Parts: sequence; structure tokens; C-alpha cells
Amino acid sequence: MSPLSILPRTALVLLAASAIAVAGCNSSDPVATGEDAGSNPPTMVTRDVETLISDSGVVRYRIITPVWYVYDEIPEPVWRFPEGLELEKFNDIFQKDAEVRADSATYFKNRQLWRLDGGVSISNTAGEKFLTEQLYWDQSRHKLYSDSFIHIERADKVLEGYGFDSNEQLTAYTIRRVSGIFPASEFRK
Repeated sequence: MSPLSILPRTALVLLAASAIAVAGCNSSDPVATGEDAGSNPPTMVTRDVETLISDSGVVRYRIITPVWYVYDEIPEPVWRFPEGLELEKFNDIFQKDAEVRADSATYFKNRQLWRLDGGVSISNTAGEKFLTEQLYWDQSRHKLYSDSFIHIERADKVLEGYGFDSNEQLTAYTIRRVSGIFPASEFRK
């Protein structure tokens, strides 16, 4: 007689269901692995998201992400986007002001602060492209900033440096510890 034949049929079903559940866990899924923000699980998990966010009845943002975790029942509520984020920012007449992409992102709801991490890419209306590994966007102060390496591609030059401060539109910015690549014609008299 096989050792498995002694187990009751319900025990076998439970054992098989447990094995399937463990095999189906994704190591990046905090719900499946038991990881979360502190000791609280997310209050909402949404997959394959494409949504519009409005402010005072005007659409301001479009968010596209594979997974969105909302932690609303913790002391500092956060939204987490561990598998990447695409965000489009619109002006009052629904024209695109900026496009943002990042490998992961966290939004600190009470502080209205975004932290974008890994492969951060932003394009503005002037056609400039901003590349960095980490960027903060403080919506309450209408500022973007970073202490990381920043690479800015403009039509006429490339600017680089360590540290960056800007307005939300990326039209007035300061680069700390700056270097650049300029056309030779700019140095001729």
C-alpha cells in the first residue's frame, strides 16, 4: 500500500491546492509573498492599468502601469508601481505637457511627492529629453529635483551633471556640477 493511499481524499486535494498556490506566487507580488508596506497588506491591487486622473474636473494625468499597489491604511499612505510607470501630464486644454517613464515609482499621497526610480525618462513640450536614475516630483511645491546624474538632450546641445532642480514644466531648470557637449561653432568668434 502506498503512503499516499492512507491520506484521506480531502487531504490530498488540500495538498495539491497548496502546491499550486505556492507555485503560482510571483516573487515581485507583495500579496503573494506576504511582503507589504510595514505590516499592512495593500488595500487595493490593480493590474494592467490605464487610467485618467482629474483635478477639479479637468483631466491632468494619464497613468499606464502593469501593476499598481495602493496602501491607504498605513500612517503614510503610498501608491507603488514596482513594474514600471508611464505618465502623461496634460495642460488645461488637454494638450500633453510632459511624458514620464520609469522602471518603478512610489507616490507618497499625504506629501504629494513622487519618487521615480531606474531608467527615468521625461520629455517636455520643447522636445527636450531628461534621463536620470532617480527623480523626485513634489506636486505641492510644483518642483522636480534629483541628486543623481542627469543627462539632458536639447536640439542644439547635450547637458550633463550631478543634481538637478526644475519647475514642473521643465522649462526653467538648474543643473548642479554641470558639464556639457556643445557644437564647436559656439566657441568660434
